[in-house]
Amino acid sequence: MPDLLPSGADAPPAISLGQASRLWLKVGLLSFGGAAGQIALMHRFVVDERRWLDERAFLNALNFVTLLPGPEAQQLATYMGWRLHGVRGGLVAGLFFVLPGALVMLALSLFYAAGRGSPLVEGIFLGIKAAVLAIIVEAVQRIARRAMKTRVLVTIAALAFAALLALPVPFPLVVVAAGLFGLAASREHPGWFGFTGDEAPAPPARPAGGAFAAAGAALILWWLPVGAAALALGSGHILVEIGLLFSKLAVVTFGGAYAVLAYLTDVAVQRAWVTPGEMVDGLGLAETTPGPTILVNQFVGFLAAFRAPAPFPPYVAATLGALITVWVTFAPSFLWIFVGGPYLERIVANRRLAGALAAVTAAVVGVIATLAVRFAVSVLFASSGTARLGPVSLPWPDWTSLRWDAALLAALAAVILFRLHWGVVRAVAIGAAAGLALTLAR
Repeated sequence: MPDLLPSGADAPPAISLGQASRLWLKVGLLSFGGAAGQIALMHRFVVDERRWLDERAFLNALNFVTLLPGPEAQQLATYMGWRLHGVRGGLVAGLFFVLPGALVMLALSLFYAAGRGSPLVEGIFLGIKAAVLAIIVEAVQRIARRAMKTRVLVTIAALAFAALLALPVPFPLVVVAAGLFGLAASREHPGWFGFTGDEAPAPPARPAGGAFAAAGAALILWWLPVGAAALALGSGHILVEIGLLFSKLAVVTFGGAYAVLAYLTDVAVQRAWVTPGEMVDGLGLAETTPGPTILVNQFVGFLAAFRAPAPFPPYVAATLGALITVWVTFAPSFLWIFVGGPYLERIVANRRLAGALAAVTAAVVGVIATLAVRFAVSVLFASSGTARLGPVSLPWPDWTSLRWDAALLAALAAVILFRLHWGVVRAVAIGAAAGLALTLAR
């Protein structure tokens, strides 16, 4: 089927905006299992079954969104919606991809806040924490297989791991440094990043079709609720702090939700928004909802506002915190798509950008490995501290405080993921049930 153009007038009459909207809503309701599962689902619906895009267009779009910060599956849906029906189509696709999961996460967050302290609820979340630990280890393995093509990339991953685990180096600096190195070195040393050095000629840009105006509107709307909260409540209010932090993360979240979680956990714990254990709980909830795993941000924003609610009642403040978090997390994705969409083919053909992405992806392996170590200490041990030697500081558990129930549940989740090859949703569900069963048995 011929390539489709990014405007409602150019889209074939057989594909109406209503038809596409129903499909995007279906994708949003069924998109469990993280970015890989969501991308596979969209490929099946859009390429295999309906043939709205051909294979080459889909893969180019996928390569494009991997270069962008933010949730790549949601950005892929937004781009395909734009290709089919222009700006309206992009807005519908992107919003429908996020809304079902955001509503489910809000409901789960309310349940979590109301149920804290209940032994049964604590048992459920013990199983979820253990499953999440195995899921993170599996994510390290999966991304490493894709990213570790050369010794240089392995070295980048190791340096990122060491810097974030043992030194006071901020996550954004690691991402930026890796990207700049890949951008500079890939021109003279493409083999370092697994490339041959041959570059295809850049094709011409596509018609923007109102995309640039939409990008400007997205930029304004991105900051509108943060500015409104600052004017109404003061620049130091928790809603403003939430908006600023997650706006910052939206710009540096390369490599998916797991890549930014170590940094988010450090910042959120330092600000007393969440505890390390609650961070693992939030990731477990995000894995069980439809939509992108980055919805864990919404859980953090919910608890942050819940703990500093004034002048609102706690649950009202928490809901506002969740909403502003979702807004500033996903609004930038529309900006990136509408700015870059017309130039997609030119961008994916640029070898230097591909080198920057390869270096960032390698660094992300180290980042997620750091997250796995920190979460393992939090989940498997009842108490821990920090071992220091000069500028080096490492998380160090109290080995006598090992939680055998958590270790047993983590081993169960590992068997489910690595031996049985079942999905993450099933692993989390079985972990929660097993955690509840252990609690009842005690």
